[in-house]
Amino acid sequence: MARFQSPKLKQEVVLRDPVHGYIHIEDKVVLDVIKSKEFQRMRRIKQLGPVSYVFPGATHTRFEHNLGVYELTRRICDIFTKKYPSTSPDDGLWNDDNRLLVECAGLLHDIGHGPYSHTFEHLFGTNHEKIGQKIITDPDTEINQALKQVAPNFPEQVASVIAKTYPNAQVVKMISSQADADRMDYLQRDAYFTGVKYGLFDLSRILRVIRPYQDGICFTNNGMHAVEDYIVSRYQMYQQVYFHRVGRSMEVILHHLLERAQAIYQKGNLQVTPSLAKFLAGNWTLDDYLKLDDGVMETNFSMWTEARDPILSDLAKRYLYREPLASVRIDEETKNLLPKLKNIIKQAGFNPDYYTAINSAFDEPYDAYKPSGKNANSQIEIMQDDGSMIELSQMSPLVRALNGTFQGDERFFFPKTMLAHDEDQPQIFATLYDQFQKYVKNGALRYLRRPKRDKKK
Repeated sequence: MARFQSPKLKQEVVLRDPVHGYIHIEDKVVLDVIKSKEFQRMRRIKQLGPVSYVFPGATHTRFEHNLGVYELTRRICDIFTKKYPSTSPDDGLWNDDNRLLVECAGLLHDIGHGPYSHTFEHLFGTNHEKIGQKIITDPDTEINQALKQVAPNFPEQVASVIAKTYPNAQVVKMISSQADADRMDYLQRDAYFTGVKYGLFDLSRILRVIRPYQDGICFTNNGMHAVEDYIVSRYQMYQQVYFHRVGRSMEVILHHLLERAQAIYQKGNLQVTPSLAKFLAGNWTLDDYLKLDDGVMETNFSMWTEARDPILSDLAKRYLYREPLASVRIDEETKNLLPKLKNIIKQAGFNPDYYTAINSAFDEPYDAYKPSGKNANSQIEIMQDDGSMIELSQMSPLVRALNGTFQGDERFFFPKTMLAHDEDQPQIFATLYDQFQKYVKNGALRYLRRPKRDKKK
């Protein structure tokens, strides 16, 4: 394997970080990547998108998250080099020739994210991981030019780590597994900026017990409870923060807002900035993608508040001025009520295509045996004193209870006014609201069965 090296800076650059204290930059290539215009774009993309409408402090960006993942990756490399240095090719320990490669992959793992990433991807068919690899390997980007200072093939090698095709499992799993630097940073960072305590696991202990082995990365058995705590923290953050019903409501409004804008634009009657216009028309390039950020999107939303189309104007105002939809939990038994409820909503004057939605939010806190997908073969292994491996859920009853389960709910979103009839509205609507509300109670749809009549004897 080639040893990738970069000239060292004459003086280390240190960045203050509220989560990790300091972020240390010693290599010229790392500083050059951070200075690139593609990386600086990350300053203008919020890490959690509409979640800031629920937790006002959550305005942190993908810029500091990428830096945080780099810093954790750097610290893990330091630990591995000090405690577990490889002395022979097949000893399963850490070869520090991989350091610069994995640090750059950690720094760039999210470089392909756009504004409101998951909502945007769903509507426009983009893929942030593939776009990220394109940004890294495209010779016209400043990031590519910076990485090529290390070696002509260095950008492709960095991209292969992010694509999980790089042959060294230790390198890949350091930034992409069920216990990686990416998750460790975003859980701590998101907890800090949302102000909650759920994501605050014992990171210092995790870093003391992490170690390399032949097939990837594991943890020593005296640190099992710290890893268990990490899994529970992740579970709680998803349920309490990432799946918050108001955050999901704002995502629904955002999706319908962009959907309506696309429909109107294609009819030739919408004011829009040039970079977003390419996406609405479906003929965008990488350069167009790199011009998008939260500010560009919100500029368009602000223009659309005065759009002639009443639905577009209303949705833009609802998103910018935080007017979320209401929601109720649904299940297989109550889904058959939705056509009836949508019809009532339509009679009340709302287009159900833009003012209702079914939104599912489920997460798999931990899966030891997933054969494919993002977490394939990335179960968390605990190394015993004799060097043998035991998968985490086999040792922890708590993790065993979460293993392979999907946690979350499915909700039906609709206008809040359906729950509180406005006295200024015509009386004819009163029966509609009463009819709607009889199916909604305590945040969940209730299936109203007709009472069974006693059979005549």
